[in-house]
Amino acid sequence: MSPLENKSEQVARYLLEIGAVALRPQEPFTWTSGIKSPIYCDNRLTLSFPVVRNYIAEAFAELIRTSYPDAEVIAGTATAGIPHAAWVADKLGLPMAYIRDKAKGHGKQNQIEGLIAPGQKVIVIEDLISTGGSSIKAAQAVQEAGGVPLAVLAIFSYELDRAVDAFTAADIPLQSLSNYSTLIDVALAQGTIAESDVALLQSWRKDPAAFGV
Repeated sequence: MSPLENKSEQVARYLLEIGAVALRPQEPFTWTSGIKSPIYCDNRLTLSFPVVRNYIAEAFAELIRTSYPDAEVIAGTATAGIPHAAWVADKLGLPMAYIRDKAKGHGKQNQIEGLIAPGQKVIVIEDLISTGGSSIKAAQAVQEAGGVPLAVLAIFSYELDRAVDAFTAADIPLQSLSNYSTLIDVALAQGTIAESDVALLQSWRKDPAAFGV
């Protein structure tokens, strides 16, 4: 098992332990869109657990040191990615910025707060990847500012095909510290879910719109 796989399992354990992720295959949650989902993820809870948030920040930092050593700026997505980007930038001794979902309607009408100079290589930090739309939009805002988005790095990904296809189409690399498949494995090993739940959980990732309908 590689160091990254070890970290993926540990992040999944932490998210389950603090209640940032919950699995309910028999009583699915309902998203705003109306889609039924067996998983609920709120990574903002990691902010309240120093051990967990530090582990996540160090995992991000190690990933950047190893895979993106030429990164020059760490940019968090508003709002959930901002604190994690700040901790990672501090560990790496790099400048930090953050990206709004859209430009402000007043003042300088900035979409990016902090400095991203033309040509600078940027890592975008996100808390969660679902369909990928907002994260890609953030990376494209970096491009519009003249920066070079090396990758979007997230704490957790649902691994939906729609997101994978969107990042591929946008030609923006995506990596997550942990993901839905690893979470299922860890939850099963811990007894959080039963073996009989696994097929149902896996079916959601393949076709979210049909789950529970």
